[in-house]
Amino acid sequence: MGAFDSTAFDTHEGVHYFNDPATGLRAIVAIHSTALGPAAGGCRMWSYASDEDALTDALRLSRGMSYKNAVAGLPLGGGKAVILRDPRHPPTPALFEAFGRSVEQLGGRYITAEDVGVSVGDMEAVARSTRYVCGLSQRNDGSAGGDPSPRTARGVFVGLRAAVRTRLGREDLDGLRVAVQGLGHVGMRLCGELHAAGARLAVADLDPEAVAQAGARFGARAVPAERILFEDVDVIAPCALGAVLSQQTIPHLHARIVAGAANNQLATEADGERLLERGILYAPDYVINAGGIINAAAEYLHSMDAAQVDRKVEAIADTLADIFERSRATGVPTHRVADAMARQRLDAAAARAPHRVAA
Repeated sequence: MGAFDSTAFDTHEGVHYFNDPATGLRAIVAIHSTALGPAAGGCRMWSYASDEDALTDALRLSRGMSYKNAVAGLPLGGGKAVILRDPRHPPTPALFEAFGRSVEQLGGRYITAEDVGVSVGDMEAVARSTRYVCGLSQRNDGSAGGDPSPRTARGVFVGLRAAVRTRLGREDLDGLRVAVQGLGHVGMRLCGELHAAGARLAVADLDPEAVAQAGARFGARAVPAERILFEDVDVIAPCALGAVLSQQTIPHLHARIVAGAANNQLATEADGERLLERGILYAPDYVINAGGIINAAAEYLHSMDAAQVDRKVEAIADTLADIFERSRATGVPTHRVADAMARQRLDAAAARAPHRVAA
């Protein structure tokens, strides 16, 4: 299946395939929009079942980045890279240097950073081959930069708190029951924030050591991965991979709020309608998890220092409160409210500069 035939294709500007046999690099870079600026989005490394699955992921994630950057008010478009991981061969610095050369070939149309399966150290290797990269080691001078996951987690935390205020009518999180799916960099940090606020945690991850760590540090209750979404809790926080909210799973949810860091949590657009019909408040994923790209944008554009980034991440709560109120007033699901906000900004930018090429 080609990109044009994919159900995930949505007027993308470009889809680029890169292959470097010497290092084992096989990568796809999808550029959804450069209407607002260069297409920015992380690089994900994953063992995909097929090339088609990798393409679908790149297409969906890149569109999500366009919407995420637009709603966050950043002068950036949306793009995403996926590296097809060969489980037989661990990734090497040479592979990431080859990926950097691939990014360089795009001439600034795409700016990369770390995502699932990729670290700050990996981005340092990428930076040896291209200048179009962020998420590098942070300097001790008050500037933005470094691992974006702490600010992603912080944005999810303040967004979750805004959802609790709207749906449950309470200001504090003491005793709030939260099920966290996925204990990577963001999920574990989110657990820390929630624990400090007094929340009671249930957690699941495919890595038993991560689950044990969450139990020891935060008193979290371990739940089998296949059951975590269906726990009797107040909030579900999906912090792993996407498409977990579907026609099959939504009827069995007990939570009244979904607020997590994972991208593309809705399996289909109709699933946002299903959540609304069940009275479950959904915090649109690309709005609540924007803290990382806010930090990366400030690093790359030199537009904000660390303190300013922190204030902008805290403002994610205000953006979500606005979306929740618009949804309540109109009866439109929250994801469609957010999509409309993003498209309005993208369309306005495209009208001002219809032939813009990012650089």
